[in-house]
Amino acid sequence: MTPAAPKSVDVGELVRLRAQQPEAIAEAAARRTRRPLLGDSGRLMIVAADHPARGALGVGDRKFAMANRADLLERLCLALSRPGVDGVLATADILDDLLLLGALDGKVVMGSMNRGGLQGASFELDDRFTGHRAEDIERLGFDAGKLLLRIDYDDPGSLTTLESTARAIDDMAARRLPLFVEPFISRRTDDGRLKNDLSAEAVTKSIAIASGLGGTSAYTWLKLPVTENPDDMAEVMETSTLPAVLLGGEVGDDQDGAYEKWRGALQLPTVRGLVVGRSLLYPADGDVAAAVDTAVGLL
Repeated sequence: MTPAAPKSVDVGELVRLRAQQPEAIAEAAARRTRRPLLGDSGRLMIVAADHPARGALGVGDRKFAMANRADLLERLCLALSRPGVDGVLATADILDDLLLLGALDGKVVMGSMNRGGLQGASFELDDRFTGHRAEDIERLGFDAGKLLLRIDYDDPGSLTTLESTARAIDDMAARRLPLFVEPFISRRTDDGRLKNDLSAEAVTKSIAIASGLGGTSAYTWLKLPVTENPDDMAEVMETSTLPAVLLGGEVGDDQDGAYEKWRGALQLPTVRGLVVGRSLLYPADGDVAAAVDTAVGLL
C-alpha cells in the first residue's frame, strides 16, 4: 500500500493527539501494515531523516533547513508516496509523527539508535545510544535499526562507541532484527571539526572493523559512502560479504555527479540499495519528487 502524500501537515492535530491521546502512537504502530525488508527486486530505497536529533539541521548553505518540522514531514510524506521508495530511517519523534499521519503502512521502518554524538561537540565521538533501543524497535513492530560508528584513532571516545555498537548488534541479532551499521574513519581538522576520511584505505578499514563487531554478523548490514575516487569502490567492497547500502551524504551543486557515483557502485555484488536523506528531501532545485524518482531509477 502506497500512502497518499497530504498537501499539508496539520501541526495542531498532531499536537492535540500527542497531548490528549499519547497512546495513539502505539496504537498506530500496532495496526501498521508490515512488509518484508526486501521486496521482489531484492533492492532497498530508504529515505533518511535522522539528522535533526544530532543537531545537524543544515542543508547546503541553509543553516536551519531541517528545523521546520511540518515542512520536513511534508517532504517525507511526499518522498514515501513515490513509487519504488521502500521506507524511512528516522528518530522516534519523527517516526511517531509519521505513524500519526498514516504514512508508514507497507513501508520499511528503521529506527535510529545512537544520536548522542552531537555535531560539533567535544564528545562527538563518544556516541552514546540515546535513540531507539533494540527493545523499542521490537515493541513498535519496526523493521530494522541503524547506528553511526565514527572511529578516530586519536579519540578515546571511539572505543566507547565501538563497544556500544557491538552490544547493539548482539541485542538486535537476538531479536532477529537487521541492523545497518554506518562506519567511518574520522579525524579532527586543525580547527577542531570532525571530518570523515573517504579514501579507499580508510573506507576499507572501516568496513573490516564494522564487519567483525558483535557475537554474530547474521543480521548486520553496512551503510557506506562512495569513496572519493568512485573507481576504488569495486576493490573496497571486496572487504566484506555483508550486504550493504550506499549513503547519500551532503547536498552538493553536482547532483548529477552524485547519481553517477551511486549508479556505478550499485552494480557491485554486495550493494543492495540506497539510504539517502538531505540530497533527496532538500534538492537544489526544490523538486523532491523528481529527485526521489531519479534515485529510484538508479536501482
